[in-house]
Amino acid sequence: MKEASRTSVAVEVEVDVVVIGSGIAGLTFALRAAEFASVLLITKKNRAASNTNYARGGIAAVMSGRDEAAMHASDTFLAGAGLCHRRVVDLVVREGPERVRDLIAWGTRFDRDDDASLSLGREGGHSQRRIVHAGDRTGRAIESALLRAAEGSERLHIVEDLLAIDLRVERRAGHHPRCSGVVALDALGRRVEIDAGATFLATGGFGQIYRNTTNPAIATGDGVAMAYRAGAEVMNLEFVQFHPTALFPTGDPAFLISEAVRGEGAVLRTLDGDEVMRGLHPAGSLAPRDHVARGIDGVLREGGGTHVMLDCSPISEALFARTFPAAFKRCRDEGIDPFSGGIPVVPAAHYACGGVATDVDGRSSLPGLFAAGEVACTGLHGANRLASNSLLEAVVVSSRSARVLRADRRAWDRGGRLPDPTIWAGSWDRDESDLTLREEVRDLMWRDAGILRRREGLEAAAAQLARLEAHAGDTPSAVETRNLITVACLVVASALQRKESRGLHHLEGYPWRDNERGLRDTRLIWSEAGPLPVRDPG
Repeated sequence: MKEASRTSVAVEVEVDVVVIGSGIAGLTFALRAAEFASVLLITKKNRAASNTNYARGGIAAVMSGRDEAAMHASDTFLAGAGLCHRRVVDLVVREGPERVRDLIAWGTRFDRDDDASLSLGREGGHSQRRIVHAGDRTGRAIESALLRAAEGSERLHIVEDLLAIDLRVERRAGHHPRCSGVVALDALGRRVEIDAGATFLATGGFGQIYRNTTNPAIATGDGVAMAYRAGAEVMNLEFVQFHPTALFPTGDPAFLISEAVRGEGAVLRTLDGDEVMRGLHPAGSLAPRDHVARGIDGVLREGGGTHVMLDCSPISEALFARTFPAAFKRCRDEGIDPFSGGIPVVPAAHYACGGVATDVDGRSSLPGLFAAGEVACTGLHGANRLASNSLLEAVVVSSRSARVLRADRRAWDRGGRLPDPTIWAGSWDRDESDLTLREEVRDLMWRDAGILRRREGLEAAAAQLARLEAHAGDTPSAVETRNLITVACLVVASALQRKESRGLHHLEGYPWRDNERGLRDTRLIWSEAGPLPVRDPG
């Protein structure tokens, strides 16, 4: 992709709704919104390149008579370490089963038992079997079905290789600022101005700020960075979930060994054969992810090792091959025997519980801007996400956002036009000119803002990130690098605010929760002097 001028506008279009991102949240919202409005969905790469596509575990929902919404809510609250927003949890859990049925109606083929009922798995932190899955490639199955449904919609256009660089903000005297679309770069390097009545962010997470991550290369925090620059509040960015079981040695992205493997009986062991979680948590290897990741990290720090083993001997080979086909194939390709010796695993950055602050309907603090999925923070996850609640939240909140928008036509109506998709052509390759700068950020964050944090390390990271930000270039690749640095700064600033250890935030010297003076949520907003804390309304 050629370098583009930031001042010349080559393409201008107007639509009712623009969606940025093609994962489960973006596609669900786009399909719903296209029932009543013109929708342009843009994605910076291939439409199937998203964090959803990498989701191996499943989607949590109460789909069995042996389960109850109250049990699901209770498990969510327990994992969230006291910070889950009760109304959000109750609504998401209650509406979840119907949204799963929507996914099935759109063509998602989930695994079923011999009696044709949904096959339900169990993962860490869940008291019941409630994980609806499609092998260990659930995200791919959902996204494929949604993309097929999108192809049949006349009011929805999907444009690939369109890189969003900033949100458009309309500022008029006597009025609150309002989001009015997005500025993007196309594959020819042209600046594209998209004027929209409503803008929906679904850009996913920011795992690429860390050295080891299960997130794809596109997960550079673009949505959080753009919303922050536009003046929207961001929330709880200190809570980054590290998945305990990424295949070692890690690639980029790391290959994820689903938590459901432990749900079927696998046990984490040291290289000497001892149980990693013995004495650390009553649920052992099925403890919530923050406990397990810290347990592994502690073993590695104490012993100087590089990985631990996931002992799969309690699982039959037939069940493993049938339930986890991707992991079974990968192990076979790597010459790993899961049942004799186990699978070598290590924690890796996996999911951001924080993001653009929204309500349960996806509304941000900036009028005209909605967000859902990993880019957003509704308060559902609190200080730690319960396994497989993320896809659930994405489909519930995005559906609610479309419902809210439908009820307020004046807020989004631009005449129902859609641009001719042939005005964009070609594809762009990733420019690696900022690779060294990016790797420096990832090493810095892994060391100083990872699983275990120290105030001195966080303060040093904040100073170093401020210096690195000035070195980002102006190429399309540098847009991602600059966003990555911005989000890293926000993670560090949020972590410095929270002077306690809670959920995914473990701060040395502050080992306990502070329930009397501690923050419910950390909120930041842009200022010329840097991230400005916002008073927590809760």
